[in-house]
Amino acid sequence: MIPLAIVLFLNAAFNVIVWPQFYKRIAKDPRSRDESGTATAFLKVHVVLISIALVLALVSVLVGIAALTGAL
Repeated sequence: MIPLAIVLFLNAAFNVIVWPQFYKRIAKDPRSRDESGTATAFLKVHVVLISIALVLALVSVLVGIAALTGAL
């Protein structure tokens, strides 16, 4: 179970490190907002994808802890 926990923690760390940085780039992209400043589909889709990745990071941490504690 330890190798499983390590992979899950690495996955979580990757998601937490990479995706927020990616959001900063997406938010600055001119395609993210229209002329009136309203969020475009481009921004909304990326926010949903980033949110899913961060939720999966949280699930990975929880399952990794469960693997280490023998709850699996």
